[in-house]
Amino acid sequence: MTPHLRTAALTLAVLLTAAGCAKGEEPQSAPAAASSAGQQVVETPSGTAGPTCTLEQFGGTKFDLKTATVGFSQSEKEANPFRIAETKSIKDEAAKLGITDLKVTNAQSQFSKQITDVQQLIAQGVKLLVIAPLNSDGWEPVLQQAAAKKIPIITVDRKINAKACSDYLTFIGSDFYEQGKRAADRMIDALGGKGKVAILLGAPGNNVTTERTNGFKDRVKEKAPEITISFEQTGEFAREKGQQVTEQLIQSNPDINGIYAENDEMALGAVTALKGAGKEPGDIKIVSVDGTRSAVQGIVDGWLHAVIESNPRFGPLAFETAQKFLNGEAIPDKVIISDRDYDTGNAKDSLGEAY
Repeated sequence: MTPHLRTAALTLAVLLTAAGCAKGEEPQSAPAAASSAGQQVVETPSGTAGPTCTLEQFGGTKFDLKTATVGFSQSEKEANPFRIAETKSIKDEAAKLGITDLKVTNAQSQFSKQITDVQQLIAQGVKLLVIAPLNSDGWEPVLQQAAAKKIPIITVDRKINAKACSDYLTFIGSDFYEQGKRAADRMIDALGGKGKVAILLGAPGNNVTTERTNGFKDRVKEKAPEITISFEQTGEFAREKGQQVTEQLIQSNPDINGIYAENDEMALGAVTALKGAGKEPGDIKIVSVDGTRSAVQGIVDGWLHAVIESNPRFGPLAFETAQKFLNGEAIPDKVIISDRDYDTGNAKDSLGEAY
């Protein structure tokens, strides 16, 4: 299935689930929207409906998305394929829907700038905010200003620590704890349940890093007590930093068997470091999270063992969720995407689906 069709399937599954919840029907799992690997790619949180929000509950006023000013706040520099694909998805869907006034900002990985960016968007009269948060905490000034004007906020990729249907409308993203568990399963298989593993941590201060770390550690503790996590250091979700940390790792822990990178950019930085140290493909097993084309190619080339996808194409889901909300329908407080895996068995044939 092409990336475009996969995204459409994601949207349909979520919207059908939300529609059922709005009618007060018994909670059901969302219809399976299968990828080429046959995996379900959208589900309701924990298989249940969860809390919902309507325009009446939120206290807002209906408006026309096509003529309204809409703001999108990107958190990180668009040197990362995830961020490039995420922003493109928002822009492409806005254009497809005929939204004439989409304002896009980029915080360049500076949280203070992102707060200022969003405050400026509010001052410019946005009616809807879609935010990819850099951090999970520290949003109070923005939330207060948005609440005063009843501006609905949809967060994508990362959560903010606030109250749904009050401070913000909903969160759309992956189950990061589950991603960590699935990465651990791949590492356990790669090492036969024994060995020393290093973790290249993502940036501090957001739920993605915390949940991907906890999911990985909890799964290893549960399933492979003979695997030791002997090194942890932040690579800040950046390729250059991932390389630097791995260079230090090789010096301090020359007997390391595996590396869990909490995103593909750090994993690719690790590959560069391993090549520089004279390592061969497969000498150290690498498992990462994201699903970028370069990382999937790394599996084909033998440098990465497996990649857990984290789909960044939020545009259709974000805008269709907003439209349903404006139509008076109930919106779930979170929409969880269940992503696929890439490994040696499917990487070569799946390159075209990576971003």
